[in-house]
Amino acid sequence: MKNNLEDTLAHFGEVEINVPMAKMTTLHIGGIAHYVVNPADMVSLDGLMRLIHSENIPYKVFGKGSNLLCGDQTFDGIIINLERHFNNRYFQDRMVTAEAGCSIIALAYDAMRQGLSGLEFASGIPGTVGGSVYMNAGAYKSSISEIIDSVLVYRDEKFEWISCDECDFAYRTSIFQRHPDWIVVAAKMELQEGDEEDIRTLMTNRRERRMSSQPLDFPSAGSVFRNPMDIPAWKLIEGIGYRGKRIGDIVVSEKHVNFIVNMGHGTAADYIQLTDEIMQKVKDEYNIDLHMEVEKFNWQ
Repeated sequence: MKNNLEDTLAHFGEVEINVPMAKMTTLHIGGIAHYVVNPADMVSLDGLMRLIHSENIPYKVFGKGSNLLCGDQTFDGIIINLERHFNNRYFQDRMVTAEAGCSIIALAYDAMRQGLSGLEFASGIPGTVGGSVYMNAGAYKSSISEIIDSVLVYRDEKFEWISCDECDFAYRTSIFQRHPDWIVVAAKMELQEGDEEDIRTLMTNRRERRMSSQPLDFPSAGSVFRNPMDIPAWKLIEGIGYRGKRIGDIVVSEKHVNFIVNMGHGTAADYIQLTDEIMQKVKDEYNIDLHMEVEKFNWQ
């Protein structure tokens, strides 16, 4: 049956078998995915999704895997990777249309070279356009929802553009998190005219700030916890004395305590044990509920 499925999947794009999800995430954590499919285009994506629905096959859409904690166990389903082929973008006046697999960092630099401002905040986010829309990614008090005009979505076996208002964006959330059966295919963003050198200087300064304040030399999923209303998450983690706290190879960064890094062979089980401890101790000490920004996938 699996050989027949592999042959069928090959009609829709390149197929990889038994791929460690640890190789597909910036945390370098995760068990084996039985199938990874890289759809060739929108027609292929539609065909693949119709097969998945008809056969009731579990699936998950991946980009760069920069905000995912994948479980240690095997995923007996299909990972749909849009990064390989869904990476086209084009500029028209102040509008940029980008497919979901585009690197948001690369897009920010493209916009800079066009003399367009609005994506500077994204120049250090190691994700894709699709993932950024899904999470309403942001930095430096800006987020992608502020520049979104509309999003191309695959839902109910058809492609359609929906407005920014329909996306129900809020802090690190969107309607797409409540509809895992929808796929972000592309986004249209409205930018502002700016001076290329001013934009470049701002992005350079922020890159230097990130390098000095974030543990970019170890695998991580970026900021782990959302900031509560009145106090940054890092202050709460610092307050409970968890700087440098370690379980196995999973460690609270000494450099930035809202980063939890994989020092070598970390597991999802160790990661969850550590984050659960942090949330419980913050609750006990401050009566504040921390919520993870990192998305859990294939978790029992």
